[in-house]
Amino acid sequence: MKIKYKPWAKVLMYLVEAIVIILSVFPILWVIMSSFKTNGEILSSPLALPAHFSLDTFIDIFQKYSFPTYFFNSLLAAGVSTLVSLLFYAMGAYVIAKFEFPGRKLLFALFTITLLVPSHSKTQPIFSLITKLNLYDSIWGVTLVYLSAGMAMSIFVLKAGFMAIPKSLDEAATLDGASFFRTFWTINLPLAKSALATAGILMFLGNWNEYYFASLLTVSDSQRTLPIALAFFTSEFSYNYTQLFAALTIVILPGIILYALAQDQVQASVAASGVKG
Repeated sequence: MKIKYKPWAKVLMYLVEAIVIILSVFPILWVIMSSFKTNGEILSSPLALPAHFSLDTFIDIFQKYSFPTYFFNSLLAAGVSTLVSLLFYAMGAYVIAKFEFPGRKLLFALFTITLLVPSHSKTQPIFSLITKLNLYDSIWGVTLVYLSAGMAMSIFVLKAGFMAIPKSLDEAATLDGASFFRTFWTINLPLAKSALATAGILMFLGNWNEYYFASLLTVSDSQRTLPIALAFFTSEFSYNYTQLFAALTIVILPGIILYALAQDQVQASVAASGVKG
């Protein structure tokens, strides 16, 4: 049944949507636009377009500072942890979604209830574990911590994605002699690509922007990630707004590009989760 709205209600809805979009997008666009301005342009006309577009500021940051190292550390920690954890979470969500066994609902509840546990409350056990493993002040220690990040949301999204796949496909594969792993890898995993994309993007962005554990577990400049480096540069670039905004642009652009590339998959997964989750 299609709901019919009055004209004034539609106008109000569109107005609210426009306000939300402007409030969400404008700060990001302003930061990116300001990274191409000079300090004088930013102070005199903050809302105007740059007089000319040049990548000199970005080149200067990469040449004078260790931004390539910070970028690689962030990419390594966020990328490796996302790929590895996504594989394990997909296996767990597949079993929970497709198989009946004692404690199935309890196990799913235990996975998702971790969403309610504040990350700061895990500081002491995580710090002790990383220290005992001799991974303190190592990007691999940060990567290990990131492996568990986003578990609750990922299991929830992936479970809904696998439940949307008909069980008849699994039964047909079993009759044809396919093993458990082959059924999972060649049939279910490709069909759940929308859920995989959504869970992967959420985990990657969370790990890419994570600050607390990265600052707790690293002290060397060579092991810093971009959010940590940005915190140090905020004071160093306090009077050089152009370089500050350029550094901010380097941090936020990868996430925007990643989401833009997988936007269709994310929207399909959200729609499937709302209907069948």
